[in-house]
Parts: sequence; C-alpha cells; structure tokens
Amino acid sequence: MNILIVGPSWVGDMVMAQSLFMALKSQHPNANIDVLAPAWSRPIIEAMPEVRAAIDMPVGHGALQLGVRRAVADSLKPAAYDQAIILPNSLKSALIPWLAGIPKRTGWKGEFRYGLLNDLRPLDKSVYSLMVQKYVALAYPKGTLPKDFVCPNPKLECSPEHLSAALSGFHLSLERPVLALCPGAEFGRAKKWPERHYAEVASRHIKSGGQVWLFGSKNDHDACTKIAAELPADRVAVLAGETSLQQAVALLSQVQKVVSNDSGLMHVASALGRPLVALFGSTSPDYTPPLGDQSEIIKADIDCSPCFKRDCPFGHYKCLEDMSPDRVWSKLEIL
Repeated sequence: MNILIVGPSWVGDMVMAQSLFMALKSQHPNANIDVLAPAWSRPIIEAMPEVRAAIDMPVGHGALQLGVRRAVADSLKPAAYDQAIILPNSLKSALIPWLAGIPKRTGWKGEFRYGLLNDLRPLDKSVYSLMVQKYVALAYPKGTLPKDFVCPNPKLECSPEHLSAALSGFHLSLERPVLALCPGAEFGRAKKWPERHYAEVASRHIKSGGQVWLFGSKNDHDACTKIAAELPADRVAVLAGETSLQQAVALLSQVQKVVSNDSGLMHVASALGRPLVALFGSTSPDYTPPLGDQSEIIKADIDCSPCFKRDCPFGHYKCLEDMSPDRVWSKLEIL
C-alpha cells in the first residue's frame, strides 16, 4: 500500500503528524508513506522512521500556482499511490492528490473540497479536541474509530552522524549538563516568556554546575543574545539563527532539560523525549500540548488568558510577566 500525506506548514504540526504515520504503520506494517511538505520540514520528516520519503512542495503557503501544482501531480503519478491523506483544511492543499488521480483522497471537511476529496470526514470537535487526534483519526476508515482511542506520541530519531557533525561544528561539549532554552515563538510577543525570566532560570542552572544552549530562528537571535549577556560567557552558547533545523534537532536530542515557549521547538524537544517545561501565556495547551511523557506544562494564572492574540490587548502581558522563574525552576527540579 502506497500512501501520500499532504503535510502541514508549521514545525509543531509536522511533529504531531508523526502520530498519524505511526497509526498507519500499526494497521499497515508494509505500507510506504511519503510526505509532500515544504522543503524546510525535510529534517523533521527524515527523523521519522515511519516515512519512506520526503517530497518537497515547491508552492508557498497560500499560493495557488496551478501550473506548478499540476507538474507536481504529474511527477507523483508513477508512484501509484492508493490513498492520499490531506492534513491542511484548504482547497488548494487537496488539488495535487486530485490532479494526480490518487483513487482515495481523505481529509476533513474544509474549504469547498467536495469532489476533490472523496473520503470526506465531518469533524466532531467534542471527540477530536486535540489537533493530534484530528490527525490520527484519518488513519482509520470512516466511522471505525472508538471515542476513547489513544494517540501514539511522536518519537523523532537523530542519527549519530548528524549529532557528531553538529557538536563539532559549533565546538560544543556534553561534559556539563545542558539546559536548552527556546525563548522564541513565531506567533508573536504574547507567547514569549520575558528574557529576564529565562536568564534567571539559566543562571540557576549554571550555578548548579550546568551549561545553557539557546535555540531559535534568526528572529530570536537578539532575544537569545540578551539572555546570554546576563550569563558567564564560557557556560552559554547562542545557537539561534546559527543552526539548520537538522542541527537543532540533533543538538536538542542530547540536552538534559528544556524550557520553551509554546512553539515548534517545544514539540521537537518533546518528540525527542527531552524533559520539558512548556510555557503557555496567550495560548492554551488544550489543543496543541507537548506530547512527550516527560513534559510539565505551566499555564498563565490570569482571567484574560488564553486570549490567542499576537500582542496583549491590554498591553500588560501579565500572563507571562507574572509567570515567575521560581515556578518554572520548581518544575525543572522534578523532571
């Protein structure tokens, strides 16, 4: 059985999609699973042993480019896929499997996709309250999934070669216990725990004999530099904006503990089995929590949270400001 997955466009969502791949493999052990997704996601997909191949999606998020989509569809026809599972809800995401003539095209009801999908599922949010449940449910024939089903947790695997190259490339050592900090979030400031709080937790870890690695994108480099400025230079490494995603995955696989905002790297760390403290300010863990067995969640203790806004509507950011380093440190100590 050959299955094509049209993958999501965000790091965290791609990590959670592994639960779907694991559920498919449990039912069809010999199935070949290929994932069509943005090129940036290849390092994540290649860390999933359930996937045979990552196929780069050349069309940007939200763009139509019908001619390009038709060319991609033509390139997929020789694989003779039996089924396509489309994870995004957009009409555009369903075009390529339809153009490729894949006989069974599965997905949730979304943006006028009647006809493009012929295995269309109505979404009962009272049953599928978590995003990962929405993904895993698509692994099963319509109407056959029990309401008390359990989703397998994502489990990313890092190759020793990638790890060795990343450690040597950034001149990093594992002689001291590593606390990883992920102070960024693409959604906006209302998801970001203050830098001074991160610096306080990092300082405590260093005083206990450890070292700190700071992860993130180029957009997070300045924030990570501010945190590092409060710490001994020989005990901190600013990796934000310096690593590739593949290198970040490899390095995160070796850290002892992680503190992260609600972000893609939170899901990566969780799927690598790292003990994690996940911080939720303007957002909620009720839909996309970290799925690892060693995850501690801290939610804002304030009436207006979660607001799901990029910036605080009141300008005070108390949901994050009042989340004390003591509270986070106490969670770290029990991990």
